[in-house]
Amino acid sequence: MQSSLLDHWKSLPLDKYDGTTDPDEHVDIFLTQVTLSTIDDAALCRIFLTSLKGRALSWFTRLPANSIDSFNTPASQFTIQFATSRPHQLTSLALVSIRQEKKESLRTFMSRFNKAALEIRDLNLAVALHHLTTALKPGPFANNICKKPPSDMDDLRRRADKYMQMEELTEFRNQARAEVAAKVEKPAESSYRSRPKDLVPRDKPIRGPRYSHYTPLNTSRSAVLDQALASEVLAVAKRASTPPRADTSKSCKYHRNRGHSTEECAALKDKIEDLIKQGQLQRFVDRPRSPRYDDHRHHRGQPDQDQTDRRPYRERSRSRGRKEDEPTTQPRRVINNITGGFAGGGSTSSAQKRHLRAV
Repeated sequence: MQSSLLDHWKSLPLDKYDGTTDPDEHVDIFLTQVTLSTIDDAALCRIFLTSLKGRALSWFTRLPANSIDSFNTPASQFTIQFATSRPHQLTSLALVSIRQEKKESLRTFMSRFNKAALEIRDLNLAVALHHLTTALKPGPFANNICKKPPSDMDDLRRRADKYMQMEELTEFRNQARAEVAAKVEKPAESSYRSRPKDLVPRDKPIRGPRYSHYTPLNTSRSAVLDQALASEVLAVAKRASTPPRADTSKSCKYHRNRGHSTEECAALKDKIEDLIKQGQLQRFVDRPRSPRYDDHRHHRGQPDQDQTDRRPYRERSRSRGRKEDEPTTQPRRVINNITGGFAGGGSTSSAQKRHLRAV
C-alpha cells in the first residue's frame, strides 16, 4: 500500500524543497496533494521525506530516532527550522499605501487591493474595511459601504462586483456615444473637403487700419508697449497662435507670436492710438518745436523780412552798420541827400528867421 502511494507521489508535479523557499507553502502543497490518497501519519511522514532535497533532506535524516509520533511533529519542526527562508510577511499597514487613482477603474483597484489583502495572514475584517473606505475615491461604491458596511469579505466582493458592472456599462455607453458623434462629424468634414476649391473659404483677410491718421510718436512702438504694460494702462493681450505659412523671421511682442513685427502690428497701433486719444501716453507724442528768431534767421541763409521789421530800431541800425562794413562785390549807387538840419534853415525859430533874411 505504502509502495503504491510512493509511486503515486513520485508522479505528482511537486518540486522538492531545498531549504531556500517558504516552508509553510511547501507543507501546504504537500498536504493538498497527498491527503487525496491517504491521511495516515506514518505514510505522510515517509512520503514527506521524499519531498526534500539538499539541506532540508540532511536536516530530516538527522532527527533523533523515535522522536516522531505524528506528522504534525516533523511538520512543525520543519517550519521552525527553515523559518528564515520564509518571505517577509505583510501586515495591515501595507494597505495604507494603496489608493485608488483618479482615472483608475473600480475593477483595477479592487484587484490590487485583494492581492495585497490575500498576502496578509489573519487579516481583520474591520481593519480591511477601514483601509478600503479611505482608499476609495468618492463615488457610489464608497457611499454604499459607508452607509451599510459588509458582513464579511465575501459580501464586500459581491457588492463590489455589482458596482464594477455598473461602472463598465456607463463607460461602454459613453464610448458608444462618442463613436456616433465622431461618425456624424466625419461625413461633414469629408463633404467640406470634397467641395470645389473655389467654394472653399480662403484665409481671413487682413484687417485694415481703424484710423486714417495716427499720431506720430517720438520712439518705437515696442518701447511704448513696454512702458504701457509696466504702467498697467494696457492689458496683456491673449497669446495668439502663429498662422500657417507665416514669416517666422518676424515676431510680435504684443501677440507673442510670429508672422509680423511689433512695429507692423495693426492691433497695437490701434490700441496706442486709443490710449493717446484718452489722454494717456502723452509723453510719447512727437510734438513740433515752437519757432524762434534764430531758426528763422539762419533758415536757408536768408532773414525773414517780417520778423526783421519787428525788431527794435537800435538792433536794426546795428545790423545795417555791420552789413555796410562787410565788403561786397556789388557796385554802389550814388545817393544825393541834404544835410544841415531842417530844410527851412534850421531846427529852431531863430535859425529859420536868419535863413529867410539871407534869402
